[in-house]
Amino acid sequence: MDTHTLNTPDVDLVYDVRGPLPTADGRPPLLLIGQPMDASGFRALAAQFPDRTVVTYDPRGLGRSTRKDGRHDHTPETQAADVHAVIAALGTGPVELFGSSGGAVTALALVTAYPEDVTTLVAHEPPIIPALPDAKAAERARQGVTDAYDAKGWGTGMAAFMGLTAWQGEFTDAYFAQPAPDPAAFGMPADDDGNRDDPLLSDRSWAVSGYRPDPAALAAAPTRVVIAVGEESGDTFTARTARGTAALLGQEATVFPSHHGGFLDAEFGYAGRPEEFGAKLREVLDTRA
Repeated sequence: MDTHTLNTPDVDLVYDVRGPLPTADGRPPLLLIGQPMDASGFRALAAQFPDRTVVTYDPRGLGRSTRKDGRHDHTPETQAADVHAVIAALGTGPVELFGSSGGAVTALALVTAYPEDVTTLVAHEPPIIPALPDAKAAERARQGVTDAYDAKGWGTGMAAFMGLTAWQGEFTDAYFAQPAPDPAAFGMPADDDGNRDDPLLSDRSWAVSGYRPDPAALAAAPTRVVIAVGEESGDTFTARTARGTAALLGQEATVFPSHHGGFLDAEFGYAGRPEEFGAKLREVLDTRA
């Protein structure tokens, strides 16, 4: 694996390339992106493609990529411009792209703004609140997570986030009537370290979950767009946003093995099934529309 740094006036973007450029098989490079997860989370999935050139990167302000723009917010449009710059730096033309969670939102913004960059996009469980019928309630639930984080710190905020992501179905009065989750029940510390800069729990990434896809622009792009959902995700928040986003684009979500983090191994706690997940991703990428 070769690690590179792309220096721009606003950010130093660090990305990793596994395999040769130009690619040995003539296929486009396979780019794997997440948000707020950095490149380290794709180790197990990248290992499922030893025959492909696989590229991962750290989004600006996360992992090894250092911001120089004086900002702390995370927006899909800015992240999309960064991914566009990485693709240009590869010098191989368009890529195939797998986007996870907020990375799937970034990927949709990338195809909208730079439609020639991607041949096939697989957007796995993008957390897009406007795609939900109960969007206002989902915004209230999101606010509850941030309020818990602001009040008592990371452990309490993460417990609230896990309660939100585990909830099945629409955010009803029953959801909001629940007692505040106990961090200890999720193995989280109750102590407050005083930090309030977590990109997942603060309001710094609200532009990601508040993103509104442009169905007309996505339909006009030459990119084949596939919205994916985990078979174990049920009616959780990101499963519902995935299906809602797919409906906006006039398709049904393609079912992948496991859950929201189905490509992860045991290194990241709630392990998925990376081998089966990788096989499904390969199948989808190899399908010609």
